[in-house]
Amino acid sequence: MVSGDSRPTIVLVHGAFADSSGFDPVVRRLLAGGYPVVAAPNPLRGVASDAAGVRALLDRIEGPIVLVGRSYGGAVISTAAAGSAHVRALVYLAAFVPDTGEAVEELVAKFPGSTVNESLKVVPLTDGHVDLYIDPAVYHDRFAADVPAEDAAVYAIAQRPAAAAALGEPAAGPQAWHTIPSYTLVSGADLIIPPETQEFMAVRAGATVRVADGASHLVFVSHPDTTVALIDQAARETAS
Repeated sequence: MVSGDSRPTIVLVHGAFADSSGFDPVVRRLLAGGYPVVAAPNPLRGVASDAAGVRALLDRIEGPIVLVGRSYGGAVISTAAAGSAHVRALVYLAAFVPDTGEAVEELVAKFPGSTVNESLKVVPLTDGHVDLYIDPAVYHDRFAADVPAEDAAVYAIAQRPAAAAALGEPAAGPQAWHTIPSYTLVSGADLIIPPETQEFMAVRAGATVRVADGASHLVFVSHPDTTVALIDQAARETAS
């Protein structure tokens, strides 16, 4: 682990169909390693607006930051960190790493293997917008296959919906991974973001890559030690 006052703050940004509670095993390990940790709220309403909220939080944190995004949260951190002088590394956990003009729904279909579209429950809202959930009936098999069934059932109940518009919103402006070192944890048996898609985005970004063989989309839950090791690597290699 990075020692003393040189430790960066680890900022965690959750993705769609989840909340920050899923980071619990990772947070416990990071705290035990002496890292300051912040779990950023992610409203899941739109890439630009969600990123603006995360950026406001980043700007209030003193010292270096390692910014971590999982799934849709990867799109959020790629925008939020652009131009930041404090974010030293970006860590993507089974996450989207879009370039300017790309949307999550476009990237998820780039290579075959995703079951996300047939797994969604659609909830029309009174304002004309649409919220999306993962159907709890398929959450374990398709979203969290390597997590105990009883735990997956809890995550399915606690999930927060994503606005359909957020998943279709293209990334705007410069993307931070062009200028900030990036690290990607690929979930090797992911049925939401195909591993081939994750690897394509990671290679394009020039990221340092680790693969968790057999891991589901909830790789940070099922492989917390691997997740924390990658975050720690990012912190150590970008320390100044």
